Amino acid sequence: MDTTTIHWHGMHVSAMNDGGPHMVIPPGTIWNPGFTVRDHASTYWYHPHLHMMTNLHASLGAAGVVIVRDSVESALNLPRTYGIDDFPLVIQSKCFDAAKQIIVNNASDSVMMVNGTIDPYLPVPAQMVRFRLLNASSERVYNLGMQGNQSFYQIGSDGGLLDAPVALTRLRIAPGERAEILIDFGGMVGQSVSLLSYANELPAAIYGATQPGMGPGQTIPGYTSNVLNGANFNVIQFNVVAPTASSVTTIPTSLIPNTPWPVASANGFKTLTFSPVNMGPTAIQGPFLINNTSFDMDVVNYSIPLDNIEVWTLTNQSPIAHPFHIHDVQFYITEINGLLPPANLAGRKDVVLVPAMQTIKFITKFETFCDSMASYMYHCHMLPHEDEGMMGQFIVSCPASVGVNEMQEHSESVTLFPNPAIDNVSIKSTTSSMIKRVKFKDYSGRLIVQSEEMKSENFSLDVSAFDAGIYIVEINTNHHTFLKKLSVLK
Repeated sequence: MDTTTIHWHGMHVSAMNDGGPHMVIPPGTIWNPGFTVRDHASTYWYHPHLHMMTNLHASLGAAGVVIVRDSVESALNLPRTYGIDDFPLVIQSKCFDAAKQIIVNNASDSVMMVNGTIDPYLPVPAQMVRFRLLNASSERVYNLGMQGNQSFYQIGSDGGLLDAPVALTRLRIAPGERAEILIDFGGMVGQSVSLLSYANELPAAIYGATQPGMGPGQTIPGYTSNVLNGANFNVIQFNVVAPTASSVTTIPTSLIPNTPWPVASANGFKTLTFSPVNMGPTAIQGPFLINNTSFDMDVVNYSIPLDNIEVWTLTNQSPIAHPFHIHDVQFYITEINGLLPPANLAGRKDVVLVPAMQTIKFITKFETFCDSMASYMYHCHMLPHEDEGMMGQFIVSCPASVGVNEMQEHSESVTLFPNPAIDNVSIKSTTSSMIKRVKFKDYSGRLIVQSEEMKSENFSLDVSAFDAGIYIVEINTNHHTFLKKLSVLK
């Protein structure tokens, strides 16, 4: 059994609950996060996020869908009976060896799977049906459309419903992205129709297109022999059966209002540049970087004040498209190469595909949570690129009056560093309060060590003799008791 983590992709949770690469779950241990669901009704997911191992763990199946509902969405006339007229479709391409074992980091991902099934088919009622699409592939981008070019309607993006349904015949969806769509099967009883990926329409330099790179001769070993690349193929077959007794047969004219923060209100600006630049056939092999920097677990790339409204500019100078994902927040795309986004990309997002040699801007607000020690990630969601270092991290720093800490909601705070720790760990009061006692407990609640009574702003302990795992640190000050999670590595 490997050490791993679990990240709540797209969900607005505290950094200590986010499940990034620092919040490790060693073999034989339990991680028990707890948080209030603050997200809009939409489709989210969870997957491992262990540095350099994300692709392996996610590809082997440690991932799943999280469906969030709320009163606003429930008031709309939409299909929402799970397994009847509301279905998640987790789309993946995989490579298998002769023993039918999954191979990762391989461009021969020619086997399509939906919800873990090869050659999938689904009985659907002859009425309006809702599909919650998730691209859980390691790298492949899909260009989805119905057989015969039948129109369908996108009603939601990563983090919530759109302003109104958007009629489409094609939907491009990159790794990590989600989209909710409605398909009208009315009057089609007894017919079969497929959802396809029209990969032959993908422009060059997108994984899944005929040509994966921008320049001449730019390719990936094994890519051109993959039968899915640049070819149209079936994703899933729908077999239409009789409608249900209480079927939804119409499409709402409006959904929910999306109100992006005005760009003029932004008080923070960041520019992230993807490299290497287009410099010949080898450039497509990477390693791909953000701002010419590879991910370092011990380096915080940005400290962002709580409640900052920021505009981030993503400029892709590399020869291949990259899906960019940010933790903690949802954002609104403000520009794609200087133009407004299309209607189906104008909702709440946490992943956006940035094509080669293009620039995308988004605006977001870093609200609710702050933590001077625990960090959030931003990265490419092509999992091999993430594993190889196309990632950075940021903290949301606390003002005098801090945001919500899921484990303790007081205006004073203490810090614990480093986390994860290998030998020494330090605890410091960040206010005038004094530390009185510190207890270290394992996840079963068993007391491991307890300090003597004290009155100090600082405390340190050698944890090198601790077993690897997650510990709860109880810190008593002269005003409050704080609970912190500590990861101990070996």
